[in-house]
Amino acid sequence: METLLVGIDAACAPVLSDLAGMNAEIPTLRGLLEEGASGPLESQIPPWTASAWPSLFTGTNPGKHGIFSFLAFEGYDWDVVNATHLREPALWELLDSRGLSSVVVNVPVTHPPRSFSGALIPGYTAPENPACHPEGVLDEVRQEIGSYRVYPPHEGASDADRSEMVANYRDLVRTRGEAFRLLADRYDPDFGFVQFQATDSVFHERPGDMEAVRAVYEAVDDEIRETLDACEPRNTLVASDHGIGRYDGYEFRVNEFLREAGYVETKRGGESGMPAWGPIRNGKGDDDPAVLERAMALAATVGVTSQRVGGVVERLGLTDLVLDVVPQGMIRAGTEQVDFPNSRAYMRERIELGIRINLEGREPNGIVPETEYEAIREDLIARLRGVRTPDGEPVFERVVPRETVFHGPAAGEAVDVVTVPREFDQFLSATLAGERFGPPTEPYNHKLAGIVAVHGEDVDTDAAASDETDGIDGIGGIDGAHLFDVAPTVLATLSLPRAEHMDGTVLPIVESADEAAYPAIDRGERVATDDGGVERRLSDLGYIE
Repeated sequence: METLLVGIDAACAPVLSDLAGMNAEIPTLRGLLEEGASGPLESQIPPWTASAWPSLFTGTNPGKHGIFSFLAFEGYDWDVVNATHLREPALWELLDSRGLSSVVVNVPVTHPPRSFSGALIPGYTAPENPACHPEGVLDEVRQEIGSYRVYPPHEGASDADRSEMVANYRDLVRTRGEAFRLLADRYDPDFGFVQFQATDSVFHERPGDMEAVRAVYEAVDDEIRETLDACEPRNTLVASDHGIGRYDGYEFRVNEFLREAGYVETKRGGESGMPAWGPIRNGKGDDDPAVLERAMALAATVGVTSQRVGGVVERLGLTDLVLDVVPQGMIRAGTEQVDFPNSRAYMRERIELGIRINLEGREPNGIVPETEYEAIREDLIARLRGVRTPDGEPVFERVVPRETVFHGPAAGEAVDVVTVPREFDQFLSATLAGERFGPPTEPYNHKLAGIVAVHGEDVDTDAAASDETDGIDGIGGIDGAHLFDVAPTVLATLSLPRAEHMDGTVLPIVESADEAAYPAIDRGERVATDDGGVERRLSDLGYIE
């Protein structure tokens, strides 16, 4: 194998430092960091899995590749994103155009795959039994290594005890490595890409449980070691899509603020209606948690999230059942929902990190005339820039027009106003809860700085920029790396030019081969994900409120 790319979701310097302090046994990962060149890897806006991994493997910003979040919106409706939403070619598709082959395992937003020279088993946002390339390869893998799952068998923290969850994580990690090595042996690829998602999921499902984190990282280290031994890559890159850490600030309910400012209209107010799924999912309240959990499990089986809650629950006749078991203290806060068609502006989804304007001619029931668009956008920016926490600190680090962050043919699908929380320590929520501020719904979430390491025969350590990086003794060499730089750097390790459409550049520790045009791709029509299992899993992890 010429080049191996190992994706470790949410890996970052603070987590690795904590693991070092616990004497975690991760010698392979530490060796790659210390013996090659490594450093912090700045993520993009927004720094979440479904958008960030496509940015990493295309080398482009979401305004070009077209994926901004876990959800894609068409008017006021939505679906979970998949590979047919992707507008830019992935690394393995670029390599295929140059006659090189690849094996790709567990990379998010790769379902359904297109044909290329090699093999691919999709990762997150794929269904549990995804279409793979070539057809039938997943059956072959399962026959050889046993069970292979995209998601763990438990559907959330309440569905499994600690030991069971950790065992599930470790099993997922093992199957990633075994599947990748099996396919690498069978296809003998020039390029390999294996991604480990459990390093992120453990923080969402076991917040603060560093022993569980340690178990996951030690399992990942074992698989990296065995993969290096089996594949003997000439060059190895390790990269994460973002970092992760504790949120010590506040939860800021953006739509509550916009309602007070006169932009958001609500529906189903008063003492009746269906509570939002997010607060219920987190078990907040004083009534019998077992009864509440059973009711919510019933609702979850039909894909109930606050994105769809009203219509689904009404059709199934579950409203009275749920209201009977929801703690009364939640009712008033949970019964109101944003009335998107009748609102002038709103946060559609917190992971988008921004505000959408209900523009006439663009949205199905747009009520903001185009002549008022810029004035409303300027007013929103000014209001949000002025928001302070109860402690008097700014909520946002940046509030800017979308064109400041996104550029490309898909930029028009982004939010109109981008809101970047200060130091990613303030948790944004799109739900209504009666008050602007509260404690973060999730105590751990994504941070902007991930990590990158490049090790191998083509790495020029003399070009290293420094000897040490952010709190991890003994590693360093890369300064100023960005998520978009990973794809062009991979191409350079294969002696191929950077694609001229890419936003990233080749890291200086690898010799660049200039730049060139690569063939465009045609993914055809978008297909719907429309998979309740995928939606429930993303909701359990807090990705869908």
